[in-house]
Amino acid sequence: MRHARRRIVRRAARLAAVGGLLLGGTMVTRAVASEPPGPSAAPGTLARAASGAGAGLVARLGGDRTAGHWVDADGRPVVAVTDGSTAEAVRRAGATAKVVRHSMTELRSAAATLRSAPRVPGTAWALDYRSNEVVVRGDRTVSGADWSRLTGVAEGIGGFVRMERTEGVFTTRLNGAEPILSTAGRCSAGFNVTDGTSDFILTAGHCGPTGSVWFGDGKGDRQIGTTVAGSFPGDDFSLVEYAGGRAGDAADVVAVGGGKGVRITGTGEPAVGQRVFRSGSTSGLREGRVTALDATVNYPEGTVTGLIETDVCAEPGDSGGPMFSEGVALGVTSGGSGDCAKGGTTFFQPLPEAMAALGVRLVVSGREGAAAGTSAPPATGAAGAGASAAGASAPVTGAGGTPLLARLTDRRNVGPGLLVVAGSLVALVATRWIRTEQDRKAYRRQYSATWN
Repeated sequence: MRHARRRIVRRAARLAAVGGLLLGGTMVTRAVASEPPGPSAAPGTLARAASGAGAGLVARLGGDRTAGHWVDADGRPVVAVTDGSTAEAVRRAGATAKVVRHSMTELRSAAATLRSAPRVPGTAWALDYRSNEVVVRGDRTVSGADWSRLTGVAEGIGGFVRMERTEGVFTTRLNGAEPILSTAGRCSAGFNVTDGTSDFILTAGHCGPTGSVWFGDGKGDRQIGTTVAGSFPGDDFSLVEYAGGRAGDAADVVAVGGGKGVRITGTGEPAVGQRVFRSGSTSGLREGRVTALDATVNYPEGTVTGLIETDVCAEPGDSGGPMFSEGVALGVTSGGSGDCAKGGTTFFQPLPEAMAALGVRLVVSGREGAAAGTSAPPATGAAGAGASAAGASAPVTGAGGTPLLARLTDRRNVGPGLLVVAGSLVALVATRWIRTEQDRKAYRRQYSATWN
């Protein structure tokens, strides 16, 4: 009876080991089959390449024949065109063409007409490439008379200006990511930059005028630096020079909370439809997509133009924080409406424009710099949500910093399958060895009994 139970156990163990080998082999086969053929096929890289391809086509074909570009849900470039011949040129270049009625020249002319109208605080407009319209929004502070007057201006432009009322109020998001505090309020450190001699925090311009002194705590015990330049309204950026002249360690890292960070590898221009991330001390790391470009917002403090419009949420306390995508720095938080409970619209000051105006470049490891607007390996870090600007260094996450165990257990990797295969082989060898030892002992017992 005992020998029968042993045989059953050994047989079950062998069957389990063989089943494990089959399962592990299947997992490895599927993982290999689903892996992209190379880094160029990664979704993020495709989106970035698509944005560049779309921008190149628009620049080559001109504003009278095109009306913007965007990235579709599959990460492919789409270009709005005004005629069939231009559409054919876009298709030959490998992009998708969408024929629309109004050119970029017409859209920009409509935006210029809106800017020349009497200013109405609480309104904003942006170029919506996908709908081929200029979208005008008014928050709840806009009176009926002002809204009616602005509607009349829009009707005079033509039928491609869309009027929308929105909940909430368009405000600057004073306060911030890893907080920096002054008598003007609390704001967010965005990206670390340098002019080659000193290091600075590039943040929102509405955070405080030139001469504002910033601290890392509410007691005023840890002075971070002083605002030395900026532009607001009109633009929304400023420079805070570090008190010690240097940004410190991990200056090329944007922290995203939980002791984690993202290393920034360059600066760039966003595309409509692109997935982006924003970090802030109030609402933490949030993601969304770019919905429009060249946005104008009439804040109570003044009008800011040339902004990036997104559907990423933000709240008071997130102002000046970094926006990035695929390790590329794109902008700093300016303002918006709504919150992260109901959602809303958030606007960002484009980073390359601000860097060019201020004459700075991103801080990078080894004190080497990249010119504004390039994709050389630069940095950020002035505290997306705890990065180096306020003195804390965050470890970098991602492919380069992922622990070995995490990579092995990733279902998208061959690691899980290899682990199952290895365990099954060990089990199979073990059961075979146990059976051999038991047979050897049984033979010895039988031999001893026969000899005696």
